[in-house]
Amino acid sequence: MSRATPPTRDAYPHFLKIPTRWNDNDSYGHVNNAVYYYFIDTVVNSYLIDQGLLDLKESETIGLAVETSCQFFGSITYPDIVHAGLRVTKLGRSSVTYDIGIFRNDETTASARGHFVHVYVDAVTRRPTPISDIMRHKLGEITV
Repeated sequence: MSRATPPTRDAYPHFLKIPTRWNDNDSYGHVNNAVYYYFIDTVVNSYLIDQGLLDLKESETIGLAVETSCQFFGSITYPDIVHAGLRVTKLGRSSVTYDIGIFRNDETTASARGHFVHVYVDAVTRRPTPISDIMRHKLGEITV
């Protein structure tokens, strides 16, 4: 099995800067693998909130995470700054597949790459619901 090639910054149309915290490091002296999922979740949900697509108290449609993964290529440690790149690779009827590049400081090659799938559901019934036209348009802006 061949090792995946890490993506580069130019593959991502949207970025969020996330400072690492002292307690993100583990006993091996680098950011613990579980913290990368915080970075992934933060860039996806920050984009949705900033674009007016998610209101944590009022949204009638919410995204449920149904699939996640993360490949690691290099270490990040405190006090590094993470630059989380975001793009959409698949926009379905009620689902979205996000690809996230996790970049250390000003490095051009990713330290990690995340994969995240949301299925959009009715907030009350939890039944799948079609992605709205406005959400489809906004997500289309970062679709590759």
